[in-house]
Formats: sequence, structure tokens, C-alpha cells
Amino acid sequence: MTSRPQPRPTSTVVPIRSLSVDHLADIEQHLLALDPHDRYLRFGYAANDEQIHRYVAQLNFERDELFGIFNRKLQLIAMSHLAFSVDPQLTTCAEFGVSVSKAARGRGYGSRLFERAAIKARNEGVSQLFIHALSENTAMLKIARQAGAVIERAGAESEAHLWLPPADFDSRVTELVDEQLARTDYHLKSQARQFWSVLSVLQDIRQGVREARERARS
Repeated sequence: MTSRPQPRPTSTVVPIRSLSVDHLADIEQHLLALDPHDRYLRFGYAANDEQIHRYVAQLNFERDELFGIFNRKLQLIAMSHLAFSVDPQLTTCAEFGVSVSKAARGRGYGSRLFERAAIKARNEGVSQLFIHALSENTAMLKIARQAGAVIERAGAESEAHLWLPPADFDSRVTELVDEQLARTDYHLKSQARQFWSVLSVLQDIRQGVREARERARS
């Protein structure tokens, strides 16, 4: 019987929050910013802007789960899509896809998103997680391989599948803690962004007042 390895735990805490319909604009902006080659690796074809618009418009937040990592400017710099099966006979299966902005690579964000998605999948009763990727997408296949996935290559495409252990107390607590941490992080970043925005306006007003006084004196 095939063993069911768990995703490797990581020491670095990366706030990853669930995305909702409120984040559609962030998702679209993130995907549109990918260059042609990155779009090719993410979707398996060189998706143009119109195809990305359609992909975003068809996202089902009630069925699937999307996760994101935001920077200090609240820009979405990495996201994953955990797509649950629409076939009622395959409810224990799900597919994982991920994309990371070019400037944010090399920080392990793809692996963190995979771990987060795997925990969610376990807690939703998924026992087998699939990753469909181009064989040249070495970064994605490395994430799958490190998690213990079995990878089957068929020419230009590869299929990876990972057996997940059943949900337990630890997996459910981990999901709750991770989501709370991410929401708190997002809230703090949002407050900081608002503060700097207000401060910028005040500075502009003060500068305008100074210039007005100087003109009045001249």
C-alpha cells in the first residue's frame, strides 16, 4: 500500500489567508502581471489577457479554496487554487495550482501555499491531491516531490499525486491558527497602508500651506 507522507513542516511563518470574491481584483492583477512564460507554466498554455479575465470570472469560491500571500503594500504576490472535484464520485480528489510573482521568488512561497492547501484538503476529506504541470515546470514538480508525491511524466506534461492522511485534531487547529494569523497580518498591513495614506495627504496639505505663506510674504 502506498504510504501517505505529509507535507514537510516549515520553520518560517508566512501569513497565508483565504481569498474571497472581495479579492477578485487582486487575483486578476496578480495573474495579468505574469509574463508569457510564467502564464504558460501556470496554465499549461500561453494564456492571453482575455483568457485570464475568463479564468478569474469563473472562479467558484463556494466550491474551491484560494489562498494568497500579500506584501506590505497589500499586493497579492503569490496565490494558489485548490480545486475540488465536481464529480460526485470523486469527492476525495482535488487539484492544486500555484503562481508566484517574479520579484517574490526564491522565498519558498510556493511550498508554503502547497502546505496550506494540503491542510485544507485534508480537513475537507480529500485523500488524494493532484498537480498537473508541464514537465519543464521544475519549481512546481520540486514542490510536489519534496511533499512526497508520486510523479508520472508523459512527454511535455507531468502528473503528480499525493496521498493525504485523514484530518485530525492537529490539522484542524493548524488551519484555524494559520487563518487567524493571516487575517491579523492582513488587518495590520491594511491599517499601516491607511495610516501612510493619511500621513501623505497631511504632508501635502502642510506643504501647500507653507508654499501659500511663502507666496504671501513675497
